[in-house]
Amino acid sequence: MGEPESQATIRFLLNGQVQVVRDVDPTRTVLEHLRGDLRRTGSKEGCAEGDCGSCTVLVGEPDGETVSWRAVNSCIQFLPMLHGKALVTVEGLAKDGGLHPVQQAMVDQHGSQCGFCTPGIVMSLYAKAVSAKGTNAPSAEVLAGNLCRCTGYGPILEVARAVEAEAAPVVDLSAVGDGTLLDLSYDDPVQGVTRRWLAPRSLDQLAAAFVAHPDATIIAGATDVGLWVTKLRRPLKTLIDIGQVAELKRIEPRESGVWIGAGVRYVDAMATLGGLYPELGAMMRRLGSTQVRNSGTLGGNIANGSPIGDMPPALIAAGATLVLNQGGERRQIPLEAFFLDYGQQDRRPGEFVEAVIVPTPAPELVFKVFKLSKRFDQDISAVCGAFALRMDGGVVTSARIAFGGMAGTPRRASGCEAALIGQPWSEATIEAAMAALDGDYAPLSDMRASAAYRSLAARNMLRKVFIETSSPDLVTRVEPESAHG
Repeated sequence: MGEPESQATIRFLLNGQVQVVRDVDPTRTVLEHLRGDLRRTGSKEGCAEGDCGSCTVLVGEPDGETVSWRAVNSCIQFLPMLHGKALVTVEGLAKDGGLHPVQQAMVDQHGSQCGFCTPGIVMSLYAKAVSAKGTNAPSAEVLAGNLCRCTGYGPILEVARAVEAEAAPVVDLSAVGDGTLLDLSYDDPVQGVTRRWLAPRSLDQLAAAFVAHPDATIIAGATDVGLWVTKLRRPLKTLIDIGQVAELKRIEPRESGVWIGAGVRYVDAMATLGGLYPELGAMMRRLGSTQVRNSGTLGGNIANGSPIGDMPPALIAAGATLVLNQGGERRQIPLEAFFLDYGQQDRRPGEFVEAVIVPTPAPELVFKVFKLSKRFDQDISAVCGAFALRMDGGVVTSARIAFGGMAGTPRRASGCEAALIGQPWSEATIEAAMAALDGDYAPLSDMRASAAYRSLAARNMLRKVFIETSSPDLVTRVEPESAHG
């Protein structure tokens, strides 16, 4: 990929009108462009980190012959990520002087007080109506990514019930007759004064670009990288967007499992992973918010290497394999081997995560995942534990146990596993395995939990596995009853 003399043009639809953007800083966020450049101030900035939902907008992109719509946090989406897509903001809902039904319901049900969060809530409820993937989700789950300090959510949930009927989208990609919007190619990178944005369109182009720029930051959903810019003010010289690489968005069955590309968003992976591992599917519904799951990717969560990422412990327990690509040369490693130390992964210069292979569970496998956080919804885990056990005749024959939040990396509990294997599935064995678990980790104290609390929670998660398998009719789970219960 040579150094061009000209710069790329970003084209997208905004509420049905073609927008053309040139000479832009590639790390300028969608929200900054809306509020600052276009003076579309309906979308609010409450947190600039994808937590409060007041900046929620809808993004539509081609999906075969239809348009796939999803709600996203515009405060951590970079402007070049809109190229070839459609954007709907709260200003696009009202037509001919009349409010959209969602907006009218907010008035009728007294769902707004100070009004700051209201545009984001309106857009989340509108997204539920027009998104094929969100239609069946409970309203409380849809609204988990929209924080409101005033109402207590009662009136807002009444609004959600009032607008359950499906609404028609207000804009469609077919509005652009000349087809320029659908040309997703970048002949040149998007360049600012000090930053460059590359957008490869194939796996080979991505591999070549990353070998040529091994220090580049790869952008998938930007749900974490966005904060590097908005909160840490980290200078990112070269960014490589994988959003146009179709090969990374594949979900394909394999002989003994399923191949999930690194560019597959959580919202697209949930049905597959939940079908294989129902407990993992339930945990994924608590991972971030609807807006985060609509943007974030499975591969991005793994590649980021966070010690409190929720997906790695469960996938490690399941026995997942990671596929890495360096200049077209692939290698596969067990997922747990990827995490070397805090902030360090087994990834060579120019090598990126291409996919994760998740094995099909054996019919007799006991698989449990527990996420412990201060809030039920949209919160980072203090401890996340995953357990994959097999038994024969009441004796544990295999055990794979992994935790997040207990060490500098997601890591298996080898001592605990050894204390279980070959032993009867009994209270005495659990007590011995809990004692062994204490030797597997030396957790830290931080704002989310103390070291002592984490150790106790991890021990009790193991006990919970025993209780749930020994007394399956016993109610041990807290089910969500509201958006923020």
